[in-house]
Amino acid sequence: MIELRPFNKLGGADHGWLKAKHHFSFASHYDPNNMGHGALRVWNDDEIAPNTGFPAHPHANMEIITYVREGAITHQDSLGNEGRTVAGDVQVMSAGSGIRHSEYNLEPTRTRIFQIWIEPTLRGGQPTWGSKPFPKADRSGKLVTIASGIDGDTDALPIRADARVLATTLKAGESAEYEPQEARHLYLVPAAGAVEINGVRVNARDGAAIRDESKLKITALEDSELVLVDAA
Repeated sequence: MIELRPFNKLGGADHGWLKAKHHFSFASHYDPNNMGHGALRVWNDDEIAPNTGFPAHPHANMEIITYVREGAITHQDSLGNEGRTVAGDVQVMSAGSGIRHSEYNLEPTRTRIFQIWIEPTLRGGQPTWGSKPFPKADRSGKLVTIASGIDGDTDALPIRADARVLATTLKAGESAEYEPQEARHLYLVPAAGAVEINGVRVNARDGAAIRDESKLKITALEDSELVLVDAA
């Protein structure tokens, strides 16, 4: 089953410095019938104006993955971590027992990100932060795991969840396949382009909530970049 969530029907908010679309219930966009997809709790499509951002604020008991689509995001947190994550790269924060952080666009142009929250398998624990490059050339034509809490995904940024986050770039006409285990919750969003998933067209920034598909065949209808979450 593939349920399409068109971008133009997503909830959202325009704060001037921040234009956000929410694939699930979030902040002032409250939808009790759309609180997540399995352990996937939040997928926000954020556009952040130059020299603005999110001032220091707390989190706990959540795995927060930031996929930078355009520009760069600069991170600081209460553990003393600092880092700048640029387009094509990924950062992960395991909030654990509690952490405060800020995320700013200190660039002269807009920054666009997907921010993905996944519920951890265990609450508490020491919070952590990490960032890693995943060059688009290295994931051309194939799905690459960029964050994971699943055994064997050794090259991915670690998260404390029964989930993995994958990404790929596909040229028009190229295909990639993925075979999930049974009873998994998959959610796919093209950052750019348009793809067909098992015959269902998904345009840029649309969401596709997927259950009970034994195999996904993802075919690019135009040059595309996409992110896929596989969660319990």
